[in-house]
Amino acid sequence: MELKSKYFEVYTKNSKGKLILTSTWSPNCFPKALVFLCHGYGMEYGKSTKACGEKFANAGYAAFGVNHEGHGRSAGVHCLTKKFDDVVNDCEDFFKSVCEFPEYKGMAKFLYGESTGGAVCLLLHKKCPSFWDGAIFVAPVCKISEKLRPHPKVVNILTKVDDIIPILKIFPTKDVTDSALKNHAKRDTIRNNKLKLHEDKPKLKTMEMSRTSVNLKDKLHEVKLPFLVLQGERGVADPKISKALYEQASSTDKTIKLYKGMCYDVTSGETEENITLVFSDIMAWLDKRTSKTSFESS
Repeated sequence: MELKSKYFEVYTKNSKGKLILTSTWSPNCFPKALVFLCHGYGMEYGKSTKACGEKFANAGYAAFGVNHEGHGRSAGVHCLTKKFDDVVNDCEDFFKSVCEFPEYKGMAKFLYGESTGGAVCLLLHKKCPSFWDGAIFVAPVCKISEKLRPHPKVVNILTKVDDIIPILKIFPTKDVTDSALKNHAKRDTIRNNKLKLHEDKPKLKTMEMSRTSVNLKDKLHEVKLPFLVLQGERGVADPKISKALYEQASSTDKTIKLYKGMCYDVTSGETEENITLVFSDIMAWLDKRTSKTSFESS
């Protein structure tokens, strides 16, 4: 059977000289547009987790992903993110280098972020508001739920000791695989994947996600690019966060889809039928914006 797409992996050095694994999914046709993928914390893109990129490529889009430092097969302490800005900078450097390829110049460019990858996308947009043509957010973590946020006094203490004790578990770290993924086979796959986050591994630096959250939550009104935000209504993430992004963003072209009865990870943790439905919504949104962007640039 003829493959609809091709997959490539290339290591590149980031600004700190560390090897970062990048992934490319190319359609067997001239791409409609470019989609840049940002995975969530503790996750990765690679041969065993390439379904997302494949779906974009099979639909005619060229997709590109970065394994963040310390994630997957990229260099660094496993799943330890000291500075969120480093992740954003690595993604920006690779994504913009791709856009400079002669065959891709002038093409529409879309961001795609899952969970904390959504925060990466928002910060990329903030750094260069007019560069991106749109974004897709899947259960974005652009603020910390009040239920998970530590008491202000705790935050004050941790701010003082953060550089000394950078990996304290101030946020709940129980296994949320069951509530995030409905598909039992995929739960086992996640738990058996040694490249992903496990409870005995280092965590996101104590205050880093809190700082990023504070930085983003008060500036959601600055989001102006077209976007689609999707999330299941049951599971570990609070749908209020997606609703806040939708309601506060200044974008004139914004869409929200909340899937009743679906779990947090609607793009990979659901039944195949539901995943097909979700990606059908994503591709329909992309196709409409890609046609519009191509028309306006011609």
